[in-house]
Amino acid sequence: MPELYWEATYAIAVALIQHFPDHNPEDVGLVELAQIIQSLPGFSDDPGLVTKQILLDIQTVWYEEATSL
Repeated sequence: MPELYWEATYAIAVALIQHFPDHNPEDVGLVELAQIIQSLPGFSDDPGLVTKQILLDIQTVWYEEATSL
């Protein structure tokens, strides 16, 4: 399992699809999103480094990837 960092937007989005298939990206708030990202296997970044923009970028890619399946 590769290590995940906040900047790995696409890799995190794919991991979210795999590990949280029942979650709808549109229904997940930013606080919850940060929490579930940090719970992903391989997540190894400092929780204090995340910004609102990083979370919004991840959520956007997650939505785009989840709806294109």
